[in-house]
Amino acid sequence: MVERIAEEKVNEIRQAVDIVDIISDYVQLKKQGRNYFGLCPFHGENTPSFSVSPDKQIYHCFGCGAGGNAFSFLMDLEGFSFQEAAVKLAEKGHVKLDINVPSAIIPKSIPPDIQQMLEAHELLRKFYHHLLLNTKDGQHALDYLLTRGFTIESIEKFQIGYSLNSWDFVYKFLAKRKFSAEVMQKAGLIIQSEKDGSFFDRFRNRIMFPIFDQSGKTIAFSGRTLGDDDPKYLNSPETPIFNKSKILYNFHLARPQIKKLHHAVLFEGFADVISGDLAGVENGIATMGTSLTDDHIAALKRNTQSITICYDSDNAGIEAAFRAANLFSDAGCQVKVASMPDGLDPDDYIKQFGPEKFRHEVIEASSTLMTFKLQYFRRGKKLQDEGDRLLYIEEVLTEISRLENAVEKDYYLRQLAEEFSLSLEALKDQEKQINFSDRRKNKGQANKIASKHLVLTKQTKQLKPAYYTAERSLIAHMLQNHDLAFKVQDMLQGNTFNVDEHQAIITYLLGFYENGHPPNPSAFIDFIDDEKLKRIVADIEMMNINDELSEQELKDYIKQVFNYQKMLKIKEKLLEQKEAERQSDFTKAALIAMEIIQLRKSL
Repeated sequence: MVERIAEEKVNEIRQAVDIVDIISDYVQLKKQGRNYFGLCPFHGENTPSFSVSPDKQIYHCFGCGAGGNAFSFLMDLEGFSFQEAAVKLAEKGHVKLDINVPSAIIPKSIPPDIQQMLEAHELLRKFYHHLLLNTKDGQHALDYLLTRGFTIESIEKFQIGYSLNSWDFVYKFLAKRKFSAEVMQKAGLIIQSEKDGSFFDRFRNRIMFPIFDQSGKTIAFSGRTLGDDDPKYLNSPETPIFNKSKILYNFHLARPQIKKLHHAVLFEGFADVISGDLAGVENGIATMGTSLTDDHIAALKRNTQSITICYDSDNAGIEAAFRAANLFSDAGCQVKVASMPDGLDPDDYIKQFGPEKFRHEVIEASSTLMTFKLQYFRRGKKLQDEGDRLLYIEEVLTEISRLENAVEKDYYLRQLAEEFSLSLEALKDQEKQINFSDRRKNKGQANKIASKHLVLTKQTKQLKPAYYTAERSLIAHMLQNHDLAFKVQDMLQGNTFNVDEHQAIITYLLGFYENGHPPNPSAFIDFIDDEKLKRIVADIEMMNINDELSEQELKDYIKQVFNYQKMLKIKEKLLEQKEAERQSDFTKAALIAMEIIQLRKSL
């Protein structure tokens, strides 16, 4: 059972950490005014609507409504319990916890078989690494790596190892430690023979490259052959803990550099990442033998929106770079594409020309997306041939027509006019025709999107009733002022707020103050049990209000709360009046009419 963390320790942790630092590990934040903004990690978006307040130590997304403090952020994003989040924050804030930490940090939500898979991978990573560096069995593999340009430092950094040339060593090694053969097979570490049902090792006599998830847990391996065996690289299959469409190689190590440089370099494979790292490119990541996916892009966008794609310079690499560049561009990222001499991959280039030249003449000299596309469309065309030349001009004009920046459009149109001795006006006319044609083609789809957008805008900008705004304004001030909270309670004279959630929040708030707590938005969010109410509090906390609330403003807000209740009473009386008239009880109807007049006068 997880030990309870004392409230004093929770307060100490809360004071020791800065929510901006915590969220910055997951989201690229930029300061705008008093708050920080970034792309929400809880839903997909291209325009930052996720706000973090360092003053109040809370966050709120204006898009999806997510909100809370540092504790709830980790609980919602990582699936932590409160104790697990507290342990992680305590570690970040250098707060010593007087509890049994190991019991608090083991996620209780992980099924036993998944936990076994993770533990087996972790154990094998250490074992393979030890074999490579410290045994005679691994010496030939170590010599091979060192002759290929690897260093002991890089082998240590990437935890590279060696798997023995044995059919069943890993199977017996794991079985001896009580790991289930069935679970290890599902984890992709062993294979069952179709002939006799026996188990044998997946990786044999290979250099082992462990694959980690975003938090640094070992979840898979890629083994490179030392001989002529096929395949050259053997990867773990997809398993319950390894999904290639979600994993970026080296992301757990590269993320601090990506955030520091506000930039990432995407390589085609993990071997290029390691070569790039040896050459001083420490913000490199790679997909795991699969095309770029929305999940990959979302993970990167939470940390940076500036990407350089550095793929192989062969046809397949250029085609893959073109697809990846378009996906990043569509997702709102700034994209550059690195180029190398024909046929070379980053590893070849570094060996041939050296690390410094790779950094300065490949990575730092990367082309803009449009420049890369101009080069891409030239491939396979003889521009001295009239047909190829016209086709190239049309393809380039189509790309130029999609540019949103007018200056950028003009720049590339002039470049095209100069290169082919064409009239700039003619190119501009042609570009406009292409643009108009594309817009007509997409008109139906655009109308659907526009109508959806209009509906969303209406919902977002819909004016709330006066009582709703008044109640939220009162809560916002009550969250900042202990005395005001109890004053509002007295002024309500036993009445309640009209919105149930608002009434629940002030009930919690009065209890919070009665327990001796001073005003503290982050601490109050932890005091609330209901997740929906926590989000509403975070939303209210982000409201812009005056530091001082005048007596007149206070009375006006209270009046709006009461007015709504009176309006409901008037509606009720009008129905009673109609019923009295229907029954020909005109005396009763007249009395009700007088009550309605008095109620309206009091509004």
